[in-house]
Formats: sequence, structure tokens, C-alpha cells
Amino acid sequence: MKPIRVVVADDQELVRAGFGMILDAQPDIEVVAEARDGAEAVEAVREHGPDVLLLDVRMPVMDGLEAARRVCAEFPDTKVIMLTTFDIDDYVFDALYAGASGFLLKDVRRDDLAHGVRMVASGEALLAPSVTRRLIGEFAARRPGGAKPPAQGVRAPSRLLEQLTVRERETLRLLARGLSNAEIAAELVVSEHTVKTHVSNVLGKLGLRDRVHAVVFAYEAGAVVAGEG
Repeated sequence: MKPIRVVVADDQELVRAGFGMILDAQPDIEVVAEARDGAEAVEAVREHGPDVLLLDVRMPVMDGLEAARRVCAEFPDTKVIMLTTFDIDDYVFDALYAGASGFLLKDVRRDDLAHGVRMVASGEALLAPSVTRRLIGEFAARRPGGAKPPAQGVRAPSRLLEQLTVRERETLRLLARGLSNAEIAAELVVSEHTVKTHVSNVLGKLGLRDRVHAVVFAYEAGAVVAGEG
């Protein structure tokens, strides 16, 4: 199998080099470039076409949010993981709208860093343990109708829910509660393969990038409310 190709972008050299060394030591991951700011990150993605971009939120020249917005709009096949020092950060929440697929704190353990890259590269969404569905719920609740539309179609009218079957709506609600495929399968009394099919259908019909954006959509479309579940 081809290795997962990664670009690491952070303005702190030690952080950048440390993450690069950890990831490059993995047999299935290859760091193809490093970047010192958002502008360099966009250029590195343009040049190398990585599978995953590790992107610091706060950087000079161009911040991580703007870089994420550009990368997600221009290179939809590149998954973006935002790196942040704080678990509750408006830039991180805004990154959801920019199209980011994952979030990790900078003090993440090395095994969790590699696991996170693998998860996002495989099409899953990633939330650091402290960036929970409660935070997603607070995010959606405090931006009622006033949020700017995302690059990748996260926001959509509640009428789009009508495109989903009853079982797909149930799947969406369980996704918004933070359940894994195995847990959803247990709730619905179906196989994990069936759940994967439902999740794929939900994302496809609603035009969403991944599970993180399905969670945001569920809150904003009224399929669930903050604190539910």
C-alpha cells in the first residue's frame, strides 16, 4: 500500500520538526514537506498533493483558518487536521466551516497523532478527546443562522433532511451524539457494514465532507439540539 503523504505546517520549528519525526517514523506515513506559515502550507499542498495537511491554527503571513479554507476549496482530496493549543478556540470552530476534517491539541501523544492521521486519511473525522460533541453543540447553538456558509457545503436548509430515509435520519442523529459505527450498529440492530452504507448515503445526499460536518449539519438543520443525547 502507498504511504499516507503528509505536510506539516507550524510556525514553531521544534513543533514542526517533532511532529515530522514522529510521523516519518511510521511505516505507513511519509512527511513530504514542512511549512512555516499558511501561505507556505497552501503552496506545499499545491506542489505535493498530500493526503493530509497538519495545520497550526495561529501562524504568520496567512493564518491556519484561511489556509484551511483555500486548501479545502482547491484540493478536496487533501484532508486537513487543525493543530491548536486550546480545546475551545473560535478559530477551531470556524475551521469546521472552512472544511477541516480533524482537530488535535499540540500536546497530543505520539500514538494518537499517528492514529489521527490514519483516521482522517481513511475518510473518518477526528476530534481531540476534549473537543467533544458538547463543544460542537455549543458552537451550533451560539451561531443561530448567523454563521457564514462553508466552503464545502456544511450549512444547508433543513429541507435537505427530506432527502434522507428514516433510517438515514436515525443514523445522522446518532452521529451527532458522537457514536461510533459499532455503537450505531448496536443502537439500530444492524451490521457495521450497513451503518457504513447509511453514513456514506448521508454524506453524499447532504454534500458533506465527513462525519464532523454531519454533526454540525445535524445541529443547524434541527435534527438534534445542543445537549441532546
